[in-house]
Amino acid sequence: MIAVTQERDHYLESFARFEKATAGNGQEWLRPVRRAAIARFAELGFPTTRDEDWRFTNVAPIAQISFQLAGDAHIELAPRDIEQLTFPGPRDIQLVFVNGRYAPTLSSPASPSDGLSVRSLAQAFRDDRDVLEQHLTRYAGYHQDAFSALNTAFMEDGAFIHVPRGRVVEEPIRLLYVSTATDAPIVTHPRNLIVLDEDSQAVIVEDYVSLDADVYFSNVVTEAVVGQNSVLSHYLIEQESKQAFNVSTLRVEQGRSSSVASHTVLLGGALVRNNVHPVLAGEGGTCLINGLFMGTGRQHMDNFMLVEHASPHCDSRQFYQGILDEQSHGIFSGRIIVHKDAQKTDAKQTNNNLLLSQEAQIDTKPQLEIYADDVKCTHGATIGQIDEDAIFYLCSRGIVKDAARALLLFGFANESLERMKVESIRKHLQALVAQWLPEGKLLEEVR
Repeated sequence: MIAVTQERDHYLESFARFEKATAGNGQEWLRPVRRAAIARFAELGFPTTRDEDWRFTNVAPIAQISFQLAGDAHIELAPRDIEQLTFPGPRDIQLVFVNGRYAPTLSSPASPSDGLSVRSLAQAFRDDRDVLEQHLTRYAGYHQDAFSALNTAFMEDGAFIHVPRGRVVEEPIRLLYVSTATDAPIVTHPRNLIVLDEDSQAVIVEDYVSLDADVYFSNVVTEAVVGQNSVLSHYLIEQESKQAFNVSTLRVEQGRSSSVASHTVLLGGALVRNNVHPVLAGEGGTCLINGLFMGTGRQHMDNFMLVEHASPHCDSRQFYQGILDEQSHGIFSGRIIVHKDAQKTDAKQTNNNLLLSQEAQIDTKPQLEIYADDVKCTHGATIGQIDEDAIFYLCSRGIVKDAARALLLFGFANESLERMKVESIRKHLQALVAQWLPEGKLLEEVR
């Protein structure tokens, strides 16, 4: 109890300093929300394994470190420092954040003349208050989740993207979050708001990377509002330090006949929690949740999916692949809720996992909650090892055993990557997967 009280007091004290430091910055309208969020965190505290949604993940390693806010410490990076951190291709629109702060010299925001808004949230607080007041904090519920409550209390910077009606953004919009070495462990609370007006389309990539193997904590919340007939493809790529902690929440509100694809690839981090929560609020919407997580060492990767069908004639698909080696631990918790008015729902959920060692562990928990009577819903999960017969077959065709193993693992991971329609992103991720494999060099020789 003493430790729990100390943890809460640390964040309450940090909030008092944060509120004082941000006074007079034009964000007074946010003060009641921030205060409500920190009060809710004080009530909730960090989740424990006694909480059903967290029973496979112990967040004590996060709670026990007195992370400091990054503050205004100036970290100067040159374009060459981040050149190799993201996928190749045009970078017409890119926002870069260093230790949670917007870096204008490394960024290429959208031109204000073309109607598309892509800018830092700090600037949007000043220039886009009408849109922010309509949507910000309306969807990601800080009343139920301690990490979302912390993010809401401390939200200060991140990305704001507003795609106007009828606009199709051809090239991916890139959000690059870079963490660097600091004197003490820091916490950042990136807050992203994505608003697609009706009949619009966009591809958005959130990429979290490290330049040093430091201990730090990224606590991310992204809210996406997808209007009628609009199409959003969202990518989350997490390749941080293996001493880092990352808790990310993607909350999507879908309008009538909208289409959303959420793609996640988890490769880094000591403890990672990936929350994806779309709500199909309008009739005729479709949603794809697709992910790949690959753990080694003692990495802990927790994937928590919650899909809510709130309107009729909506389709959702979930496909998650896990590859776990050494003493890593993976979790897939997939929950589909079909509300009573959501007739003609079609929902499918699949989780497939490969364990590469005797010590690797996976906990998978598919769930259905159906309150409508005219639906089609299925779910399933598999856990296995590499097929030795398949390795023997490849070896009999002249492929050495290690290369055969790499081919099978890559093929398994590629089932997820092939669902990603943007070629430049897909090829970049295929290269990252190949690098992750111990036999990656042999793979390049036989592909």
